[in-house]
Parts: sequence; structure tokens; C-alpha cells
Amino acid sequence: MTITLDTRADITLDTYYRAAWQSEDVHLSAGALSQMTACREAFLALLDDPDTVVYGVTSGYGHRAHLRFTPAERREHARRSSLAAATSFGDPLPWRVTRGMVLARLTNFVEGHAAITPALAEAVAAMLAQKDLPPVPGLGNGCPGEIQALASLFAPLMQSHVLAEKDALSLINGSPCAVALNADAALAARARLGLAIEVFALSIEAFLAPLDAYDPALDLLWEDPHEAAVLRALRTWLDGAADQRRPFQAPVSWRIAPRVLGQAHRAQAQAEEAATIGLRAVSDNPVFVPPDSLNPRGQVLSNGGYHNAKAYPALDSLAASWADLALLCDRQCTKLMDGKVSLLPENLMVGDGYIGCLGFTAAALAEQARRAAPRTFLPGSEGGGFAQNDVAVPTFLSWRGEAEAGRCLDGCLAVLAAVSSQALYVTERAAPPRLDPLVKIVRDTVPPVREMRSLAGEIEALQRLFTAKVFAGAPAEI
Repeated sequence: MTITLDTRADITLDTYYRAAWQSEDVHLSAGALSQMTACREAFLALLDDPDTVVYGVTSGYGHRAHLRFTPAERREHARRSSLAAATSFGDPLPWRVTRGMVLARLTNFVEGHAAITPALAEAVAAMLAQKDLPPVPGLGNGCPGEIQALASLFAPLMQSHVLAEKDALSLINGSPCAVALNADAALAARARLGLAIEVFALSIEAFLAPLDAYDPALDLLWEDPHEAAVLRALRTWLDGAADQRRPFQAPVSWRIAPRVLGQAHRAQAQAEEAATIGLRAVSDNPVFVPPDSLNPRGQVLSNGGYHNAKAYPALDSLAASWADLALLCDRQCTKLMDGKVSLLPENLMVGDGYIGCLGFTAAALAEQARRAAPRTFLPGSEGGGFAQNDVAVPTFLSWRGEAEAGRCLDGCLAVLAAVSSQALYVTERAAPPRLDPLVKIVRDTVPPVREMRSLAGEIEALQRLFTAKVFAGAPAEI
């Protein structure tokens, strides 16, 4: 299938999912190309005014911004690619993220705000029809305007095309990287949160936790739509749960699970909102504002649109939620195996089968998630901040932390699911019907433990299955 872009409004989170995760092609409509052509012509006419100053077009970059070019000098300057900015390195970002960056790059183009040559914009869109894209290194990306990562991504285009005024700058300035990183995490968070709710529902049943903590009355009493959504989801999974349950309240980790999951639901919604805004927001600098009645020749505005201040706080909130949920997994695993607390067989043992050491795994993963989830601030150092570039961008760091915390949570969920499955097995109980598919996946991967064996490979396989489920597709809602 092919996605057709006519305006910025066409670049939605659904469009992102189709282009980045489902590898659909993208095409610029005739109307978009016409608008881009008109804006390009108006921009070039504006450059003919000797009093017009456009950063990076009639002047140099960075420490050379004070220079003013003649028409001939500006054309010579434009033909130079910006490969010198490609200074980041390390393992490349995932292909779906790189595709997302290409899609998000088109936001500045489609209505003419980048004033890029239309043929070059078409070449950018055509990149999404390629099987392979230039790798975007994952380490050392910190420059304002994301020029390091974007210089790597668009290096082949800058080398294969004859560049005109503002073309190179339009390719490597803005915030498509932050938008793509944010959107990628928001989509994954939908599925990861859905998986977490399902596994916690299984743990609730394994522990025979009283269902008071998930009663419909709490939907209104707690006055929080995100917590209410989680309560409803938990009740759906627990439909058909056992009638006979423990005679007194469960430990805190079971009773607060809807609240902590509710905070994750809020963090996911905020990440999705930031991604939705970012996908359609113009982030070019300098940005071309097409002619209107107030400015019949158009305007060129130097601005800070390239700094996406929503993305890294949204990623931080997701990472913090994953770390908190990982801690709940750790606590629930421990309590499920403690017979004095759970009122279940000690260590959930059958014969010589022992799963107690899984608690160590959950504890280590939970701590690793915590270490991956600190609050990200604007970098305090001005190192590398030559001339005007005195504040770096931290979004790549936030995304890396969120991704690490998410993987750790997947591992903790795998441990909790395996322990919960064992609890049902040793007490010869069935899960509620809606949880049967989950139990089957768990037992196919980590069979009930009846004899002494290493569980490392099985738990790792289950964690990989969970992570694959997270990135297989994003549910519509939770």
C-alpha cells in the first residue's frame, strides 16, 4: 500500500505506524508538489532582496553566521553537502525508527515551509520505498537541530543531487529524530502496557487476591480516567475468576497495581499526544512562511522549532512507569513464592522443582530498569556548543533509557507470568478463560517445574516473545 501526503494533517500516528512499522511507501500528492513549487519560487524571489538575511543561505553556518554571501557565493555554498556534521557513531538505530525519521522529515516539506526543491523532497519520500536505508548511528547524537543523525541519514541524497539554496539545511535541520523516537516509544507502549495489564491479571488470579481492589465502584471513587481504564481492563481479563479467594486483603503490590498501571496509562497517553503534535508540527529553522495578505512576499523566521521539548519528558515518564511496574513484578514474585504470605505451597514446589531463584532475576531486572529511568535534563555542558549552538538535545538519551527500562519490564513480566503459571499448576487451578491463551504461551515456553532444571533459557525465550509482541503491532486502545 502507498500513503499519499497532501498536507501536514495527513501525517498522523496511524500514518507513522503504517510507514515506519508496516513499511508502506509514501507519495507526495500533486497538490503538495504544487504548493511546494509555489513556496520555493516565492522563497527564491525573497532572496533577491539584498536586505534579506537567511541563516545558512545568505550567511554561513554556526561560527560563520556573521558572513554575508553574494548571490554567486550563496549558490556555491548551497552546493556543498553537510557531511561534516555526521560525527555520531555506534550501532545503528532500529530500521523502524529510521523509517519514522524519514516520514517525519516530510512534515516540513509538504506545505512548503522548508522551501526545499520539490524534486529533492520527492527523493526523500522515495527513500521509504527502499529495502535498506542509510544507518543512523545511535551514540553521540547531541547537537541542536539533530544535524549529526540527519547528516548520516541523508548523506547519499546530498551526494547524489545537485543542491540549491537551503536544500542541505532543509534535510538536516529540525526535529524529525525526536518525533520518530517519541512516536516509536508511544506505539510500543500501547502494546507493552496491554501486556502488563494481562500479566498482572494472571498474577491476581494466581495469588487469589480479593477482587475488592478492582471493583467497579473504584472507577468513580478514584476520579481518574486512566486508572478507571486499567480497572476495566483488569476486570475483563478476570471475568470468570475463582469465587473462593483468600480471606483477607492482598499485599500492597496487588492493591496498588491499578494505580501504578494507571500512571503508565497516563504516561502512554502523554507520549502519544506529544508524538501526534510533533508529527504535524513544522520544526524547520529558518522556516519559510508562505505569502499572505500581511506578508505578500512571505517571511523567513529564525526560530527554535527544532528543539522538541515534549519528547524527552514523555520518554522519561514512560521509563519511570516501566521501572515502577518492574518493581511490582519483583514484589509479587517474592510474595507468590512465600507460603506464609500467599497461603500457597512454599516456593510453589512440586517434587524437586525449584523456582525460588527467579526472584533474584526479577530483583536484578527491576533495579536495572530503575537505573535506566532517571529524569533527563537539558545537558549542562556547552562542550561542542560552538558559536550559537550552546544547548544540546537529550532526546536520544531519553529514548535509550526508555527502551532499556521497557526491555527490563518485559523480562520481569516473563518471570511473573512463569511464577503465576506455576502457582496455578501446583494448586490444580485453571485461569479465567480470557487468560488461557497467555497461560498456554507461558507453559509452552516455561513448562511447569516438576524437577530441578535451569530456567535461564526458558525465561529468556519468554522475554523475547513478550518483546516481540510489543513490537508486532499496537492495539487501538486499552
